[in-house]
Amino acid sequence: MIKPTKLIFLPGAGGSPHFWQPVANLLVHPARRVHLGWPGFGAVPINPQVQSIQDLVALVVDEIDQPSALIAQSMGGVIAIQAALKRLDLVTHLVLTVTSGGVNMSDLHAEDWRPAFIEANPTFPRWFAEYKDDISCAVGSVLAPTLLLWGDADPISPVAVGLRLKELLPVSSMHVFPGGEHDLANKLALSVAPLIDAHLKIRTKLSVTKDDEKRPSP
Repeated sequence: MIKPTKLIFLPGAGGSPHFWQPVANLLVHPARRVHLGWPGFGAVPINPQVQSIQDLVALVVDEIDQPSALIAQSMGGVIAIQAALKRLDLVTHLVLTVTSGGVNMSDLHAEDWRPAFIEANPTFPRWFAEYKDDISCAVGSVLAPTLLLWGDADPISPVAVGLRLKELLPVSSMHVFPGGEHDLANKLALSVAPLIDAHLKIRTKLSVTKDDEKRPSP
């Protein structure tokens, strides 16, 4: 049974590597912390090689070089699931907060955050807010234990979205914060951190990918 030796924190549309800092500071889990930011968002320097969501997925995959837990906010959760699908052999746990996870939310009464976000952040890459791919059919392949954290006062990602992800993810649990809004992972760090610590204690067995099966034994 594998424990994560690295915790990789992914922000949402704001792209800031500091979003998860309050939670990370409170965690007692001994794994090394890595806080990623999205190139070209806010104070994070532009990387000319990053031009799409898939490029961000590749950045995350490059960080998964040992047993790792992905802890993701909002749109970062879409990236986390896709990265986990590419590294089923090394992603031990997922923590997803207020995210679509890449599933279709058209029937779940979610407020469209994109127009206001683009207007408020005219220098941010448009492709981030314009991404709408539906990866619902692939989500069920993620077998890592997944903790879903939602707030019942979040119009951007209503509780119904978390419940749909819970149905799709084979090993998942969900916690709903009364009055929690879209920034609950940052604002409610004192309540969020213990839940993540408990989740990271769940014993997990990593998947073996087809590529791993082809690798020669050492």
